Amino acid sequence: MTDRFIIEGSRITDVPALYAELNRVFMEDEDWTLGASLDALDDLLYGGYGKLLGMEHATVVWRDMDISRASLGLEATREWLQQKLAQPGFATTRINQQLQALEDGTGQTYFDIVLEIFAAHPNIHLQPSR
Repeated sequence: MTDRFIIEGSRITDVPALYAELNRVFMEDEDWTLGASLDALDDLLYGGYGKLLGMEHATVVWRDMDISRASLGLEATREWLQQKLAQPGFATTRINQQLQALEDGTGQTYFDIVLEIFAAHPNIHLQPSR
């Protein structure tokens, strides 16, 4: 069985808005929501809960993907990494390397990482749309 879900990219204005949109699309019938975590996104795409529970295949249409790409780009990524640096327990050397790569134009943006996570789930077909 394949189901289709639609992410409204115009709703994604920053990292918290990404998770608000993911919760709207996938967690509507749950009594809890995903936190703003890349690990949570990865877990969701494994299909263990929410609307993906038990699904073998799904298509996710991402409308206005360019808006999301811009909103989760350089500035949002820099802010996300700096927030991680401000918290104890994160590998500061690695985060500083990520920040430097970002500034050099060779690092991944938050949006790039999200796409990489989707790509790691071959049963989830991500389809950009306008």
